[in-house]
Amino acid sequence: MKQHLIDIYAKLLEHFGPRGWWPARTRFEVCVGAVLTQNTAWRNVERAIGNLRSARALTPHSILALPDESLAQLIRPAGYFNIKTRRLKALVAFLDAEGGPTLRGFDSWPDMELREALLGVYGVGPETADSILLYALGRPFFVVDAYTRRIAARLGLTSPKADYDELQRFFCEHLPVDIALYNDFHAQLVILGNSYCHPRPLCPGCPLNALCPKIVL
Repeated sequence: MKQHLIDIYAKLLEHFGPRGWWPARTRFEVCVGAVLTQNTAWRNVERAIGNLRSARALTPHSILALPDESLAQLIRPAGYFNIKTRRLKALVAFLDAEGGPTLRGFDSWPDMELREALLGVYGVGPETADSILLYALGRPFFVVDAYTRRIAARLGLTSPKADYDELQRFFCEHLPVDIALYNDFHAQLVILGNSYCHPRPLCPGCPLNALCPKIVL
């Protein structure tokens, strides 16, 4: 299974090239994006982050100082803006208090202790926590999302009913512990899901066609 997963990654990499994900200028911006991307497309997140940048509000101090109504309007393109305002402020308050403006305060935290602390923040679930851990803080946590679940099930790697922890454990147990690999592999699954592996899949041209048993779920 380990070699099979590496073969899958190699085909995706050959087809799509390195993804360079997560697109952000700072580690803090990755954290902001991890909240804003909940239940929305990335293009909407880019608009919301653009609004924050234009308003000079893409720092912990600025976000915490903004009235909720003002912050909600800036992040409105990301959807669920009132809920995300509360979630974003809760996360930023935690990051600022524990990690500082550059998040360097987290460098000495053990991986699992940091993950548990993030999961204790209002509005932060496993996918958001692991996105922050992997993409912002460089910790070896494989991110699982709807694309990961759909593709893994269709390839016959995991059960369609597998929960988040099961899916994450599968990838971590069958891949080398390599942050760069976790990063790009997840990004490759995202672009595959966006390009071919839709709810109604576009199998012709898919780079995994030869490896897929054509399980349509």
